[in-house]
Amino acid sequence: MPPVISNARLPTTLDIVVMDERGQRQTQSIAAERALTIYLNKREIVTLMTLGAEPEALVAGYLRNQGLLGDIEDLEALQVDWEVESASVVTRHLPEDIEQRLSKRTVTTGCGQGTVFGNLLERQTLEALDDRPFQQSVLYQLLASLAAHNATYRKAGAVHGCALCRDDEVLAFIEDVGRHNAVDTLAGLNWLSPVRENETDYRGANIFYTTGRLTSEMVLKVAQAGISVLVSRSGVTQKGVELASRFGVLLIARAKGSHFQVVDPAGRMVLDAIPPLRAGAQLREASKSRPGGEQ
Repeated sequence: MPPVISNARLPTTLDIVVMDERGQRQTQSIAAERALTIYLNKREIVTLMTLGAEPEALVAGYLRNQGLLGDIEDLEALQVDWEVESASVVTRHLPEDIEQRLSKRTVTTGCGQGTVFGNLLERQTLEALDDRPFQQSVLYQLLASLAAHNATYRKAGAVHGCALCRDDEVLAFIEDVGRHNAVDTLAGLNWLSPVRENETDYRGANIFYTTGRLTSEMVLKVAQAGISVLVSRSGVTQKGVELASRFGVLLIARAKGSHFQVVDPAGRMVLDAIPPLRAGAQLREASKSRPGGEQ
């Protein structure tokens, strides 16, 4: 019997009246921020602050990424009730070491202080990831496709966006007040795909995109979802690079326009669309080749 799952989506922005520097009043859209407390088999786990765009997927992805949910067949119900700002999750099985997992928390560098339970940063039991080559041309096509998204950011700002992609196709784009929430929501969409009606099947995704920096938390959650290419318009952290090397995740940082920086110890990146040098760069390269030029 499939699990009972609510559909409690809410608008991601709301309008307020603000006054500008000249004393003029106007209507301004702002990002919503709502508290959602998760209960797992009647036990309070955590309170998340979220836009509320995909609350069921956020809850499922969060618990899944923390190692507190196992097989999808074990899920009996996932019900979000905004009147009491809570999400009730019922599962047939809990991890045997749940007390140990909940007793130790690592506060991550994600905006809004994401939390990782139970030494997940030290686990090395992930399945092998896809190690196929990745083409530069596909990256450029994907970046062009992503330009049509981030509606909440354009309207209200104050949010991060993440996308689940299959090559240059954007399967889902999620925005939230914290990028770790957006990551968990996409992980939840992926995990719930087999049991939700009228939903896109996200399980063929092979690329994850984020507007935030590539931290250890980001790399770990993407690897847990079985995705081996992680793209960001921001930079990387030391621990993010270490975990990417351990799990086989290809990191592509500072990806804007035709520019990017790859952390690719396995040599998977295929440069099949190298852009021409700009005029200034051409002059610098030419000066290096002349006698007495730059060294």
